[in-house]
Amino acid sequence: MSLYHSLWGGDFNIIRGPNEKNNDRYDDRWPSLFNAVINSLDLRELELSGRKFTWANSLPQPTFERLDRVLVSTEWEFKFPRATVQALPREITSDHTPLLLSFGDRRGASQPIFRFELGWLTRDDFREVVERSWTSVCEGNTAIDLWQNKIRRLRQFLRGWAKNKSGHYRKEKKELISKLDMLDKKAETQTLNQWEVDLKQTLKSRLIQLLREEEIKWYQRGKTTKLLFGDMNTKYFQLIANGKHRKTRIFQLEDDGKIIKGDEQLKKYITDYYRGLFGPSDISPLTMDESRMED
Repeated sequence: MSLYHSLWGGDFNIIRGPNEKNNDRYDDRWPSLFNAVINSLDLRELELSGRKFTWANSLPQPTFERLDRVLVSTEWEFKFPRATVQALPREITSDHTPLLLSFGDRRGASQPIFRFELGWLTRDDFREVVERSWTSVCEGNTAIDLWQNKIRRLRQFLRGWAKNKSGHYRKEKKELISKLDMLDKKAETQTLNQWEVDLKQTLKSRLIQLLREEEIKWYQRGKTTKLLFGDMNTKYFQLIANGKHRKTRIFQLEDDGKIIKGDEQLKKYITDYYRGLFGPSDISPLTMDESRMED
């Protein structure tokens, strides 16, 4: 049976470790076997939000356990990187907590916040494009307005520049892999001449450069210190980043007994709350002189 794009979910009737039970009556034999099976199938468990346990018995001092879960293959997670699992209220007649799996559909979502990518610094033309955008004509009533307008324009420019570069790099990466594969296959049946050997090294060096930028991108998103030099760890960092996103996602808020849920309602509530908290912006007495710069 192929597990390439697999998703397994439901009541597995077994815990994975002592932290998935609320008392110390724990036997490691079956959890160890369960974890060994999960690892052998190269499956990952999606982070659960909403509560810690998913099952409870009806004793006066109940035992709580996490028996329900969602397991996915890494390929499935790459296909649905925004997928989340949320615990719903348990029905009074059931011992189990229902789980809601969301595939993280992004249609209709607002534009994501600007993120400076550390990988941009590895591109030879990055400094040039920033200088060109920053020094071009821009208007503003005050020095602060001018500065903010320049920052806003630079962010917008870098979004488009990065998107265009990413598309070009994906195409170049595909071509590099194809050419290297062709040379590898040729080397299996005949000796490569010196020109082909040099070409292979040049293609490999360029591919490593592209992969390194991609790795830095997902390392930055994952915010992990486990940077393993000497190998391409893009998939590892991407999985870490996906897990970070699930842990920080807000599903609902409560205000005076009222439940706010849904992306649009949550965004409006949070925006209105902080607007009321900070109030309208004051006129700043600060001035800026761009001609005074130090290296």
